[in-house]
Amino acid sequence: MKTLLIAPLVLLLSACAGDYKFNTNLDGEAIDEYFKASDVAVFEGNTHPTVPYEIIGLVEGETCQESANDAPASISEARTLARRAAADKGANAILIKKCMVFEEQGQACFSRAVCVGQAIKTPEADK
Repeated sequence: MKTLLIAPLVLLLSACAGDYKFNTNLDGEAIDEYFKASDVAVFEGNTHPTVPYEIIGLVEGETCQESANDAPASISEARTLARRAAADKGANAILIKKCMVFEEQGQACFSRAVCVGQAIKTPEADK
């Protein structure tokens, strides 16, 4: 009885062993580009870095609802795009000055969200 169980078990386990390769279409640089906004700390409202910082420049992020069936423009997406713009300038933090949503139709958008801020460089951004 044991012999009858061992033979199929060995056959089953040997079928799982093989030289399998994992192929992906993901590129390491593309992943770094996608996640670079997460390296930028966000300061909003009355919060500011507790360490001295250098202002690099003004950045903005903007999203647009192009058709009635699209998702509405969101402040969170606009903020993420502003963080990405700050990262492109070499900043490690951003001071969000203002975020707004425009609901009226115009300029090819049903709704629009915009965030404006200052890209800053700190010795180490507070997170």
